[in-house]
Amino acid sequence: MRVEGAKNSALKLMAAALLAPGASTITNVPDIADVDIMAEVVSGLGARVERSDHALVIDATDATSYEAPYELVARMRASISVLGPLVARLGRARVAMPGGCAIGSRKIDMHIAGLQHLGVTIEIGHGFILATAPPMGLQGADVTLEFPSVGATENLLTAAVTARGTTTIDNAAREPEIVDLAEFLNAMGARIAGAGTQTIVIEGVDELRPVEEHRVVGDRVEAGTFLVAGALCGGPVTVRGFDCDHLGLTIDKLRKAGCIVDCLLDGATISREGAVAAVDVQTLPHPGFPTDMQAQFMALMAIAEGSSVITENVFENRFMFADELSRMGADVRIEGHHALVRGVEQLSGAPVRCPDLRAGAALVLAGLVADGETRVGDIHHIERGYERFVDKLASLGANIGYAWDDMPVLGGENPC
Repeated sequence: MRVEGAKNSALKLMAAALLAPGASTITNVPDIADVDIMAEVVSGLGARVERSDHALVIDATDATSYEAPYELVARMRASISVLGPLVARLGRARVAMPGGCAIGSRKIDMHIAGLQHLGVTIEIGHGFILATAPPMGLQGADVTLEFPSVGATENLLTAAVTARGTTTIDNAAREPEIVDLAEFLNAMGARIAGAGTQTIVIEGVDELRPVEEHRVVGDRVEAGTFLVAGALCGGPVTVRGFDCDHLGLTIDKLRKAGCIVDCLLDGATISREGAVAAVDVQTLPHPGFPTDMQAQFMALMAIAEGSSVITENVFENRFMFADELSRMGADVRIEGHHALVRGVEQLSGAPVRCPDLRAGAALVLAGLVADGETRVGDIHHIERGYERFVDKLASLGANIGYAWDDMPVLGGENPC
């Protein structure tokens, strides 16, 4: 099966398209709920969005509004990524505070501090962030992030591309999605070097132009999710449309868990013959083990021989899904930001509900190997980030479908 373009890149490219008047074309855009919401956000700012299959044309010529309202930002935290582009192009932005989310608080202190280094005046009140550029425009500066925050790096990149002078971001996020954003901005006429490393240097330019066409990088998290599905069921499963290097540590852990993973030019094939071996993991910023793969890997460790320790270092509430997995017979004990997982011989199908996007996908994967029927509720979380998730699993042989109440149902004597 083939994965779509990366959700976490497409959303930020849509925001970045606001930087230049004219029409930018973005291809390989996933057909998911979060993209629909971001289209509403940029449309609300005055841009015209046209969608055809997996391509978006964003004409930002008339994007003259500088306010992103609460009702949209509250539906998707990624909406905060319009802050940098609006300040850079319009000189001001009024964006609703995004607040927290199910997997934990995601403070925007580093976004604000970074923009202030560029000369932006920040006022926070009544649930909004009001950012105002100085009369002479943004000024390049040296910025060191306390943590390699993806969101802060993205907002700084989009704000600094037209700032006067040079901006250096130290301890920058190194995710492949950051590289994709930098390539998009460079196609606009920006001068960015070092994306993908911990130090990014931006030489400010006077103006930007729309991008004729940019293809979104393949979704490494979607790919990792289906590789774990192959690991759970034994495979072989071939996943295409992504770069193996973007999942380096995840693939390494899958191999240590007893899987055979062969990397291809545009993907990977996974299979497993013996039992799943217990493997410890701890989430870290890229190139560490991705927090967005932690829940899926816990589902795999739930049927491993032996015990494993999963350490979550990025989000404080990302173990909420362990209670739902335990309903299926998993043996998971939470101690602070550590989860002790003792593998069991067999999971048991049960009614469960998605607490968040990746946890929802992980519960579906667990249902693939559980005895009996599993019903997964609150699937709107899954639809935020996975296109045709049920259909893709069915195409791989899963016994899966929608119930009358729109809950995916997995079951049968041999779900895989």
